[in-house]
Amino acid sequence: MDILIMVGQLILGLTILVGLHELGHMLTAKMFGMRVEKYAIGFPPKLFGKKIGETEYMIGLIPLGGFVKISGMVDESMDTEALKEEPKPWEFRAKPAWQRLIVMMGGIIVNVITGIIIYIILTFNYGESYLPASEARYGIVPNEIGQEIGFQKGDKIVAVNGQELEKFEDVYSMDMLLGRNSYYTVERNGEQVKIPVPANLMDRLSNKEERMFFVQPRQTFQIGEVVPASNAAKAGLQAGDYILTVNGKETQFFDVFQEEVRANAGKQVVLQIERNGKPIKLKAQVEEDGTLGFHAKPMLNYATREYSLGESVPLGTEQAFGVITANIKGFGKIFRGEADPTKSIGGPIKIAQVYGGSFDWYKFWSLTAMLSMVLAFMNFLPIPALDGGHVMFLTYEMISGRKPSDSFLENAQKVGMVILLCIMGFAIFNDVFQTIF
Repeated sequence: MDILIMVGQLILGLTILVGLHELGHMLTAKMFGMRVEKYAIGFPPKLFGKKIGETEYMIGLIPLGGFVKISGMVDESMDTEALKEEPKPWEFRAKPAWQRLIVMMGGIIVNVITGIIIYIILTFNYGESYLPASEARYGIVPNEIGQEIGFQKGDKIVAVNGQELEKFEDVYSMDMLLGRNSYYTVERNGEQVKIPVPANLMDRLSNKEERMFFVQPRQTFQIGEVVPASNAAKAGLQAGDYILTVNGKETQFFDVFQEEVRANAGKQVVLQIERNGKPIKLKAQVEEDGTLGFHAKPMLNYATREYSLGESVPLGTEQAFGVITANIKGFGKIFRGEADPTKSIGGPIKIAQVYGGSFDWYKFWSLTAMLSMVLAFMNFLPIPALDGGHVMFLTYEMISGRKPSDSFLENAQKVGMVILLCIMGFAIFNDVFQTIF
């Protein structure tokens, strides 16, 4: 069932974004009097199609893209027979370069507008939920990656790139992880220490075994849900209890509690707990995997900030363009050899995994907005067969006053298709490899 939900969300998100992208091309083409032969969501074979006027509207079986067929345009269909004749007034090639440029930018512009609108609506409706940096008053607990970077248990992160830390989530911001020469400032034993961010940190965080956050706030806790029939339940632990000590060792913090029970895996331990303000002593058998069988409830207080529509517009726009900035920085790391493309580039399987096996409207629209901006960015790359490739040639034509020949555009389209197929093949193969191994 989880897989069906993942796939369903992926198809729904891509259908919305591809449909709007191709709609941008179609509407601008029709606006300038170009004949649109076909508008398709998904690739052939055709599942459904209906011709209205001069345009056939089609749904394809393969839901990983779409296209618009405009008369007189060299595109991925490689239908070049009509190009042997003189241009007709309704053909793409017969129109001025500036009109053709707008048509090719139409899909990108619609995707950018879509991403911005979704982010604005989410910001206005949901506001912002965040963990104030003051809630990490007991410092942080680093995992293995965090320790290798240089963090120590109990460090207090006070600044990122020299700016005072206000929201703990900024520790994981893309500006920090993808920027150059980024660093954290921590307070340790009354002194301030700078911890540089390694250039390959994003690679480390993308590994399947190490996807958890590399530092987390050190937290006090109480028992949340007790798993029925678990050792915790058999010992008499209840939701709302506080575990004060394990075998006489103080366990105010959850990381200390975990260390103590793991050290006693398969053994019996004595727990000093507090229930309704009263101390109680219990005995519990620790599982072989070093657990008791309950869900911890962190004692962290999240804050929510609400925004008016006027405030949501610039914030949502900033979020949207932040996605593009992150992509540019990510590509920069790949080209500089600071990031492994096998860990940075994902295809449909990885996207579906990000959507997840449960449906949540906020998460769905957040990811769809992000994908809309990514789709706009990727399509703007100057690769023949992408919108950016057409924009590149049209810009050359407008500046030089010379139009590339149809045969040149046809060959460039073929080269671009090979490049795109290689990229898609790499992304899908990489998804499968990463999922299996």
